[in-house]
Amino acid sequence: MLNMAKRQLSKTSIKKPPPPPPASDLSRRAEWVGGEPIASLLMAKALAQPELVSLAAGFVDQESLPVEPTRKTLEKIFSQAPVGREALQYGTTIGYPPLRKLILSRLLQADGCTAAEWNLSPEQVIVSAGSNQLLFLLGDILLNPGDIVICGSPSYYVYLGILGNLGARAVGVECDEQGIVPEAIDEELRRRQAAGELARVKAIYVMPYSDNPMGVTMPEVRRQAVVELAKRWLPDQRLYVIEDVAYRELRYYGEDVPSLRRSDPEGETVVQVGTFSKSYSPGIRVGWGIFPPALLTPLLHEKGNFDFGSPQLNQMLMTTVIEQGLFDPHVAYLCETYRHKTEATLRALDEFLGPIGGIEWIRPHGGLYVWVRLPESIDTGVAGPLFDRAITEGVLYIPGEFCYPSEGAAPQKNMLRLSFGVPHCDAIRRGVQSLGRAIRQIL
Repeated sequence: MLNMAKRQLSKTSIKKPPPPPPASDLSRRAEWVGGEPIASLLMAKALAQPELVSLAAGFVDQESLPVEPTRKTLEKIFSQAPVGREALQYGTTIGYPPLRKLILSRLLQADGCTAAEWNLSPEQVIVSAGSNQLLFLLGDILLNPGDIVICGSPSYYVYLGILGNLGARAVGVECDEQGIVPEAIDEELRRRQAAGELARVKAIYVMPYSDNPMGVTMPEVRRQAVVELAKRWLPDQRLYVIEDVAYRELRYYGEDVPSLRRSDPEGETVVQVGTFSKSYSPGIRVGWGIFPPALLTPLLHEKGNFDFGSPQLNQMLMTTVIEQGLFDPHVAYLCETYRHKTEATLRALDEFLGPIGGIEWIRPHGGLYVWVRLPESIDTGVAGPLFDRAITEGVLYIPGEFCYPSEGAAPQKNMLRLSFGVPHCDAIRRGVQSLGRAIRQIL
């Protein structure tokens, strides 16, 4: 009887559900990814017109790449079979212990602190395949879709893309020639509180050394203010400050400034993320982060699932470069190289854009970028008249519109970023001259 009932039920009352409506084969996060508009833009334009002077891509100087120090280091590593085998084997998820100790030691030395004063150990240092990997993994363990990260307006466009990929919201606040404005952060937190969204604010992102895209360096008093704001506003939940120090070593003028981590001796608020890509070689892809204890375990679990440990050979290479005294001389050489390029860029701006009038730019102390403000009547975006005119004249730049968060302080349409990392000084001068011609034609 039971079997008959089952057969009868299957014939009469059980019907197949209707097919679901057509949907994307991709995940929601894949749909959130906005692609790489800048990368594709640069590639397409550069391939179409190889004679262009590119003042766009934030790449490093080709001739400055450390071929000889790297060759010597690899020879040393592989001159002893056991060391070579270790370099070719899997490493640990957290990273190569000698490199983590060196990273921590160099940070403490730069900030004039001790590990005891900061309650800090190498176990809080994680090594990764570039700093962007850690920025992504940190966001993945910290942010739910719709959560908020307060950023400068403008800000590092790759990080804005990471937040978009995670379904998070980048909210921009005012920046000036000293970086992100603490009072603007405070005002934004008040707005989020009034809107009932304060609990969704999970982090403040800053790039305090010669930032991308503006090239500005935050003074110490402003760094302290940002950390104090984060600690004061959300006493019942942690509001992290993500400090991206990618350009700290590339300083050409003035004295070094202590990091934001120095203003957080308890080590519970500031997450510091750095990289050797700009200070040594981007092809080696070694980044690092120093994390509060509360984030270590979930981040290491996430990273273990993600890469099972970053490349051991690259980590041992960087360790040996530093131990053999090859790193600091290379940084000094880079700073001398980029100082000349900075000065060439600023001279060209004075010569070719200064006489036009109504144009301003920030003189950086380091890094690879100059941020330029044109008259408000000029739209520097890809849909504006200047972008294609500049390409016709022979120069490529990054429109400022790519660097603004989608919420918060309104983007300014008359901004552009110039990068002097790749071209030699003569090409920089030609590129800025071409930009000046294009601006005059638009005006």
